[in-house]
Amino acid sequence: MGRIVHLDRNMVNLIAAGEVIERPASVVKELVENSIDAGAMKITVAVEDGGRRLISIVDDGSGLDAEDLAAAFESHATSKIKEVADLNKISTLGFRGEALASIASIARVRAVSRTRDSDQAHCLEIDCGDTGPVSPCSGDFGTTIQVRDIFYKTPARRKFLRTANTELGHISEQFARIALPQTQLDLTLTHNGKELHRLPRTESVKQRIGQLFPTLMSEPGDLIETQSDEKGIRIRALLGRPSISRTSNEFQYAFLNGRFIRDKFIAHAIKEAYRGLLEANRFPVVFLFMEMPFSDYDVNVHPTKVEVRFYNANLVHSQVLAVLREQLLGTDLNIHAQLPAQEPSGFEEQTASGQARRQQITDAMAEFFRKHRPAPQPQFDLRPEGIPERRGSGHREIAVERAGPVAPPLMQDSRYIQIHDSYIVEQTEDGFVIIDQHALHERMLYETLQRRLQRESLESQRLLLPESFEVTDAQAGAIETHSGLLAQLGIELTPFGPRAYAVQTFPTLLANVSPVEFVQDLLDMLVQRGDA
Repeated sequence: MGRIVHLDRNMVNLIAAGEVIERPASVVKELVENSIDAGAMKITVAVEDGGRRLISIVDDGSGLDAEDLAAAFESHATSKIKEVADLNKISTLGFRGEALASIASIARVRAVSRTRDSDQAHCLEIDCGDTGPVSPCSGDFGTTIQVRDIFYKTPARRKFLRTANTELGHISEQFARIALPQTQLDLTLTHNGKELHRLPRTESVKQRIGQLFPTLMSEPGDLIETQSDEKGIRIRALLGRPSISRTSNEFQYAFLNGRFIRDKFIAHAIKEAYRGLLEANRFPVVFLFMEMPFSDYDVNVHPTKVEVRFYNANLVHSQVLAVLREQLLGTDLNIHAQLPAQEPSGFEEQTASGQARRQQITDAMAEFFRKHRPAPQPQFDLRPEGIPERRGSGHREIAVERAGPVAPPLMQDSRYIQIHDSYIVEQTEDGFVIIDQHALHERMLYETLQRRLQRESLESQRLLLPESFEVTDAQAGAIETHSGLLAQLGIELTPFGPRAYAVQTFPTLLANVSPVEFVQDLLDMLVQRGDA
């Protein structure tokens, strides 16, 4: 007897589900994409227990009649492609005909659908591949699909599901990836009956970003818009200033003809565009939307349809890099701040124009090196003497005479000098070393935190005025999942509105660190690590 056998249909679907359906968020992605392909303008996503107990998708799309409803859940059944040539011009989000069959093989599914020209709906129930009959029922125009108890008959798969908060974070991320380019849609997301997002139709991508991530829109101008239409590639991007960079690439989104994608060429182009503008280990906030002919790329690379293969990847890379880099270099990315106030003096007041301001800084640097004489003992605050303070209208200004040729600072009596409270220059036997004192301070804090955490929880202090900040769904999930770690760090966070938290206590060791910035960076890191 031969050892090679044909697998039954349900086994084939289970294997396919292993590639297509990784977690509840995968179900949300596939079903919402089907709704969009069906022409829906309003889609409601409702989940319970992080999608582990229930995922419900309700749309007002074209709907399915009784015959199509039965066929839709069969393996490799689709209305989106009919011949090989169609694979070269895929314009829909779905096309493989695997998703519904895969979902039905690992959960309890109930589908209700009604077409516009029908006076009644039809329903179908499937229990882990065991399909019931299609029967008439009541229902509105469009389609409703309920998926219950995902992986309940495959405990080996179910045990890999994370906590409800973690799974909800993944669902929220998929929801955002779909919502960002589809500004024409009215979208809603609820969890355990609580509304998380209600996104009405918008006229622009920037408005959609504001709906999903209001913290990114707190300061006008934090997102810089640019666009290009050259060499068959239309690009529109919203680029975050370096001041709102993150500790992870969580806020880097790339879309191709309305489809969220991950591509190494695009990721590299974004990284190169920000080269020299960001500190190490920081990631820019970027929303990139591209349009190009469907025949110029292949989306049939992976069942999740997130990866694509460009026929001219070098062109895509060069165009994205050129558009982003040109806009960044042509934009003033500096954070403008006034110098602290100084004592009155007879120096003439500088004008507020940009040219005078730049000259002022140049002169101050020259004066520093001309007048500086280090003290016999090492010091970290060697401010130039002879520049008296003056008090103006609430800020400090420095005015100095133009210096002649700058003489090198005398370092015979000291091995250290400090420049503008930012850099330490240390003399060595054969040269000098420049140290970024802020990076040094961060490293010292990190090592101190690490040593103390190994022994005990950190000592904390209650803030006189709690500082509030808005969070993403993923960050909110991380706060609940990692509440023990936050307590060990001496950080107490309390709800402060529907999408905000307030920092109540903070480690005394970090007295000079911004509580909100520290907590946001920490939450970004926890989101990246998941439940690890």
